[in-house]
Amino acid sequence: MSRTAHQILPADADDALLAGRVWDPESAGPRVVSIRGHEVFDHTPEIRCVSELLELEDPAELIAATQETPAWDLATLVEASLTQTQDRAHFLAPIDLQVIKACGVTFVDSMIERVIEERCGGDVQQAAAVRGSVLAVLGADIASVRPGSDQARQVKEVLTAQGMWSQYLEVGLGPDPEVFTKAPVLSSVGVGASIGIPSFSSWNNPEPELVLIVDSRGRARGATLGNDVNLRDVEGRSALLLGMAKDNNASCAIGPFIRLFYKDFTVETLRTEDITLTVEGEDGYRLEGQNSLSRISRPFEELIGAAFGEHHQYPDGFALFTGTLFAPTQDRENPGQGFTHKHADTVTIQSRHLGSLINTTGKTEDLAPWTYGSATSPTTCRGLPSWPPSTAGGKRPALRSMNA
Repeated sequence: MSRTAHQILPADADDALLAGRVWDPESAGPRVVSIRGHEVFDHTPEIRCVSELLELEDPAELIAATQETPAWDLATLVEASLTQTQDRAHFLAPIDLQVIKACGVTFVDSMIERVIEERCGGDVQQAAAVRGSVLAVLGADIASVRPGSDQARQVKEVLTAQGMWSQYLEVGLGPDPEVFTKAPVLSSVGVGASIGIPSFSSWNNPEPELVLIVDSRGRARGATLGNDVNLRDVEGRSALLLGMAKDNNASCAIGPFIRLFYKDFTVETLRTEDITLTVEGEDGYRLEGQNSLSRISRPFEELIGAAFGEHHQYPDGFALFTGTLFAPTQDRENPGQGFTHKHADTVTIQSRHLGSLINTTGKTEDLAPWTYGSATSPTTCRGLPSWPPSTAGGKRPALRSMNA
């Protein structure tokens, strides 16, 4: 697969202020960087970590005013990232100490698919039949219903009376959105990395999402793209298996860069952003989808407020997945069985203002273990070792520095 640096960047890259992280073999650690044009500038150690950068009163002005000599060429880093060349400098996920949170069921279309998963108990064989019966009852009229409104309450009452109550209807139409912890700090992977599909899942899909990057005071400072890899069969068996369905090694991809809110690029820009998804399989299969943020059921401010406030604080800030409209129903093989990933699928998530996040699927158990965590550096982002302690017998596991 060949991708140029130009395809990774936002369409209006000349006007974008982009921040990220690079794994640097020379210093054996992550570096905070900015991307301007086709040059990458190193801001470490003046700025020790991305979470620290976003705590500055005006991080955009600081980066925009910096005119030091570039440390890397963008095309070289992109190539090393996409080919997973670990002994060369390459991009990491653009966040570090931020907690990774996610909102679910923020679009009516995805809410309907969650209801379908639940009613067929995660069995893909029943999905088509259940989908027909669910849509016959739900219809399309609830698409414009505002969650938490009197109209939403009445819809819930009608659906409950028809035997269609679901916990997904509660968070899709009720006053409170679903908010959960998607992945641990420092566990997300970046552009080019493999994303993990556990061997115990036979029904799964990518979830293309907007990810808001929020500081410790609850202010959205920028945005990026994310893949909230989802195991539909696991969550369909029980919503209480959400952790098993959502949090596995390399199950959270974020990137390619954080675009800081700066000048004309604001939260308002993203309210109508279209995020596209393409899955290309080695079997010649191709899936396309779109996540149109203009159809989100709750405003971004409400989602941030559900995660942050007097009830919960994040001293290092947080990254917030905002949910997806996309839920694939297109058959990949047998009629009625819909979509599921295969090994080495190429997943591209793209939007005009945020660029392209590209990953390939792999078997979770075959990917290198996540070994690079915050315990190795309790007070700063510097000084993190490039390798974990040697295992028994003196053999080192292969470290995915993309998880750093």
